[in-house]
Amino acid sequence: MVANNARQRSGFPAAEEQGGPAEGLARDGDLFHHRVMADHTDVELLRSLINEFLGSAYQQHGHQDLPALCEQLKLPVPPPEAGHSKRQRLTASLQVSPDDGLMAVAEAILDTQPLAGWERNRLEDVLWAARPHVRIPGRARRELARELDLSDHLKYPDRFMALLGRLWDLGDDLRSSWDLSAPTLYDEIQRHVLRFQEDWTPEYLFEQLHAFEAPDPRFGHFLEGLASPSTLPDEQAQRRFVDLANKHLQPVGAQLRLEGEEDGYPLFHLAQTGQGTGRRPRNLIFATLGKPDIRFTSALDNDIEIAERSDQVLVYDRPVGTNGLLWRELLAWWQEIREISDPEQASRSLYDRMRASLPPRSEGQKNLFWLYHNIYREDLNAVPALLPEIWVHWDPKTVRERGALALQNLRMDFLMLLPGNRRVVLEVDGMQHYTRDEGTVPDSARYAATMAGDRDLKFRGYEVFRFGHDELRDHDKARPAVTEFFRTLLAGSS
Repeated sequence: MVANNARQRSGFPAAEEQGGPAEGLARDGDLFHHRVMADHTDVELLRSLINEFLGSAYQQHGHQDLPALCEQLKLPVPPPEAGHSKRQRLTASLQVSPDDGLMAVAEAILDTQPLAGWERNRLEDVLWAARPHVRIPGRARRELARELDLSDHLKYPDRFMALLGRLWDLGDDLRSSWDLSAPTLYDEIQRHVLRFQEDWTPEYLFEQLHAFEAPDPRFGHFLEGLASPSTLPDEQAQRRFVDLANKHLQPVGAQLRLEGEEDGYPLFHLAQTGQGTGRRPRNLIFATLGKPDIRFTSALDNDIEIAERSDQVLVYDRPVGTNGLLWRELLAWWQEIREISDPEQASRSLYDRMRASLPPRSEGQKNLFWLYHNIYREDLNAVPALLPEIWVHWDPKTVRERGALALQNLRMDFLMLLPGNRRVVLEVDGMQHYTRDEGTVPDSARYAATMAGDRDLKFRGYEVFRFGHDELRDHDKARPAVTEFFRTLLAGSS
């Protein structure tokens, strides 16, 4: 990590000197995302595939075009033309490209360059393998295919073929270099699946696509595509397919979950059973300076407002997508509601406002909050927001008034919303979690209530991580452990 320089220009109010954060520059970026992926990517294979692409790409460009091409592909500036061939210049540019920059290069190639299906698939497979994905064994794939009826999908042949063309190598991009009389897989599917629909079974089609042995991420994208309204604009047909797919997915710990809507149709996402939650947050009440006075303005729509002391409560009420809630999204919301045009000023004020909500006597909480933003100050726009003092439960009555029916752990120390609808709660446990009378008397009942609250959260799909206050008391000593914790946590959500 970079040194603690109070004037470091970065994606966040940077290092903090015993008071407030130093200046920083908010920026868009995905450097962190690529650094995390680099830890899980077959870097040698990715570099080799990019090199293969460059080995043919140079033939389509002149020397004068190579700097612009490298810029487009996120590669370093190539060496001068003098004494170098075009191929040598591109090779040299790739050689000095760092490992953690290769994902951006591969994504730029996929986004901007014409590729044969096999070229596209090889690059995608390496990138997708580095991201969280669901394992689907071959047996589950085959049994699903044997029971699958494609008649609903074949009512929309152009959409169906577009899905196949995006994910599988149909050979239709090789016509110029092959005997035009030789049918491609595209031609065979047109004839034996679309025109004469009884020729091929879905299982045989999957065989021809090599779907049974395809990498798990590609097969997962295929299932999501088959359930997508862009392929199947018929809700009843979508749900029939999802019900059948889940019949075979659930025994292997997976399912197609409802994740929202697209053009008025349900949208489904492949998820690991027991991880994350199928629901999206609607109101994030955080950084509170006291218990909020909440009322529903529309109980039907779950619309709320803070009736009194609204200046002491922050409510993020924008949709949270499957990528979770990133700092840059929280910052954009803050800029809008506070009418702050300068991103740097907004970053500083949002950080200060959230930090002010932390309990004054909890040095552990304050140090965890500071460490997170300090560790990722160069990459903050690309990492999840760390929301302090978050209300997970809410009850207008106090715990004493509610008695035995009271909800436990109403307000949590921190919440992070990660990709795949993962909700991560972070708690810093001081003496108040297991003692009473200001830490002088052990209280097993209080500790038991805390543990019961944790179990309830986990059953609701939350992941709960607890830190002891003492391990965070000194932020310099805590830095290695906190750095490793967040690196491991976020590596599983890139």
